[in-house]
Amino acid sequence: MSVSRSAARARNRADQALRFILPLAALALGMLAWDLVVRLNAIPSYVLPGPVLVFATIITDWPVLWSSLLVTLTTTFEALLLALIGGVGLAVLFNRSRVFEYSFYPYAVILQVTPVIAIAPLLLIYLPQPAAVLVCAWIVAFFPVLANTTLGLNSVDRNLADLFRLYGATRTQILIHLKLPAALPFILGGLRIAGGLALIGAVVAAIAAGSAGAGSGLAYRIAESGYRLNIPRMFAALILLSIAGIAIFAALSLLSHLILRQWHESAVAPEN
Repeated sequence: MSVSRSAARARNRADQALRFILPLAALALGMLAWDLVVRLNAIPSYVLPGPVLVFATIITDWPVLWSSLLVTLTTTFEALLLALIGGVGLAVLFNRSRVFEYSFYPYAVILQVTPVIAIAPLLLIYLPQPAAVLVCAWIVAFFPVLANTTLGLNSVDRNLADLFRLYGATRTQILIHLKLPAALPFILGGLRIAGGLALIGAVVAAIAAGSAGAGSGLAYRIAESGYRLNIPRMFAALILLSIAGIAIFAALSLLSHLILRQWHESAVAPEN
């Protein structure tokens, strides 16, 4: 038995190493192919800059890019926090009242399916520019949290709920001690999805707003670089956005693993 467990642990470590090494190897091959295409075809930098030039631009333009990245990340995390509070809170209300759910859930779907690029100009009429960008980012991040939390609350084992009622538990006690813990994996899954969507919403809304100045995010830097044909800076801003999106997803995945690893099957390492 101990030999089989040791072998299983070794396989798990090897699998984790491959998950880390293979994406880096694929990325390195992609960078090499990108550099070769630019060099062999003598493509000018205003059409397609090479990876070396792009990373050099990140270094030289770091003060501007970093300040813009902070603006975008601030909006993203504010929208994500509001989506978590609003999505979970509204899902609880839906679970408590079917009439409320049937009345208002369709409007949440409407918000989700309406393109944020179409909503942004309207919001900019009625709200200050930072608030309009925040609302747009919140709109796209809100629905995954709401939908996943609603699904989690409605998927609780009815036998367990009946057992709680048998022992005299109130609806609030059932919600706090049974439904919310059972729905936690669903909530965290929705939050992982919402993290990337909040970043996308912040960027799209900022491009629609087209604001300049010290408080401009990376979206404006991308648009500005396109107008000025500063394509290396455009690529640099895009790479920073991609890295930010990956970091947000990785951080939320780590948070989910740390919360669920002791008790939920999705985060418990397999024995064999």
